[in-house]
Amino acid sequence: MPGASQNRVTRNYRSRLRERGLTRFEVLGRESDRELIRLLARRLADNGPEAVRLRTEVARTIATGESRKGGVLEALLRSPLVGADLAVDRAREAGRKVDL
Repeated sequence: MPGASQNRVTRNYRSRLRERGLTRFEVLGRESDRELIRLLARRLADNGPEAVRLRTEVARTIATGESRKGGVLEALLRSPLVGADLAVDRAREAGRKVDL
């Protein structure tokens, strides 16, 4: 458990971050995405034209990627098997008798 001086250091650091318009938060993700998320966070924290473009693009991608209807159908239509004339019919069987 941190002492009073460590608490004061943490409080001062977070106060300086707030003055710069930043805040600290924790996210959960895959280990393989660690550097990508850190790089994205660094670029967004700069708040320049590149950050505005990234923020807009990510927000647009996320908003359109999950909330749109028909996303599964679109993915299936992009499949390389579209138009491959696959025989997907299977024989119908009555099943087996079960003694209950």
